Amino acid sequence: MNRVPVLLSGLLLLSGCGGAIEATSPTADEQRESAESAPLLLVGTRPAPAEASAPAAAAIQAGATPMATQRVTGGPLPPRRIPNPPFVSNEVARFDEPWAMTFLPDGRLLVTEKRGRLRLANVATGQVGEITGVPAVAYGGQGGFGDVVLHPQFASNRLVYISYAEAGSNNTRGAAVARATLALDASGNGGSLSNLQVIWRQAPKVTGEGHYSHRIAFGSDGKLWITSGDRQKMDPAQDLQSALGKLIRLNADGSVPADNPFASQGGVAAQVWTLGHRNLLGIDFDPQGRLWTHEMGPAGGDELNLIERGSNYGWPIVSNGNHYDGTPIPNHDTRPEFNAPEAWWTPVIAPSGFVIYTGQMFPYFHGHGFIGGLASQALIRIEFTGTQAREAARYPMGQRIREVEQGPDGALWLLEDGSNARLLKLTPNPN
Repeated sequence: MNRVPVLLSGLLLLSGCGGAIEATSPTADEQRESAESAPLLLVGTRPAPAEASAPAAAAIQAGATPMATQRVTGGPLPPRRIPNPPFVSNEVARFDEPWAMTFLPDGRLLVTEKRGRLRLANVATGQVGEITGVPAVAYGGQGGFGDVVLHPQFASNRLVYISYAEAGSNNTRGAAVARATLALDASGNGGSLSNLQVIWRQAPKVTGEGHYSHRIAFGSDGKLWITSGDRQKMDPAQDLQSALGKLIRLNADGSVPADNPFASQGGVAAQVWTLGHRNLLGIDFDPQGRLWTHEMGPAGGDELNLIERGSNYGWPIVSNGNHYDGTPIPNHDTRPEFNAPEAWWTPVIAPSGFVIYTGQMFPYFHGHGFIGGLASQALIRIEFTGTQAREAARYPMGQRIREVEQGPDGALWLLEDGSNARLLKLTPNPN
């Protein structure tokens, strides 16, 4: 199913966004994962269904009340009792270059630190310990320790899945995903990984330190999903013999499901679910079981995509952004055979971390998406209407947000980016 984006009729005014303008050199690419801001933001969405007669929803001023005013189809939203602001933020702990987090069944939190440490945080006390037995990581640029998730049957098998940048020969690097058994100390302050097994490697390994992506998630069917970035090499994203620029789907043991769209081709192609991606740093399923990812565009054109089996999302042939040297890239609407994003941002928000909320603590946000903004230093709320999506509100956080997670009690949890980064718990504003 191919759809073409249109530009919203309004402008979204940024506030609370600091940092330097993005570097223009292509080799500097995701240093905008380090800094970028701009005074105006144009937010794009795919068009509403053909039967809708009203225009797309107007953009919302950042920092204003987070109550959306229109659906994508143009109809008025029912009244919502959303406090303004909706969140109260409390610091729980601090970490050194955290990248991802996941909750254990007992409420404690596993946090990866990019230099190669796996931390165990007691969110009730703020005490932070360490999990030993992690693999060596290739730290540098965007590389290092990445994601961490639990096997769906963790309570019985104690399996933890981790992603990281791995060194190769001749100064090459690539993402890897491993699984291991987690044992916690009797003291409750730490633990260890054992029986570590690498179940997937990004092939080929290449030079450079950018666009690993390596976000991981499990579907309700127990299949393992891995985002595999283009490693700033661009063209391999269109090559089914390369894992770069792809969304990967595997069985939990790393084997290839027989129903993958390119399974009959064998090799790397058999692992691929979708292609034509750039740098996918967010992945989650909505309550209806649809899979959504977001990815960083080049100079403009960050994307939120509905994932469809075997689809090609067009990178680097099309993009709603341009190359860093100013060379234009054709927009998605020029090549309808490629799958266009459901929502997009120019200038970029530099998205990182993503959760689709299913808790009860914020009932008015049930089914909404939350994206962490690096350059935008914000938490971006996404409203879904079926297969349509749009930015509904933006909450300035004053710091770069690396990761977003939902806690067992329905609270929202954020990890800031960089050294001495805060772990924040967001609960409803009682006012």
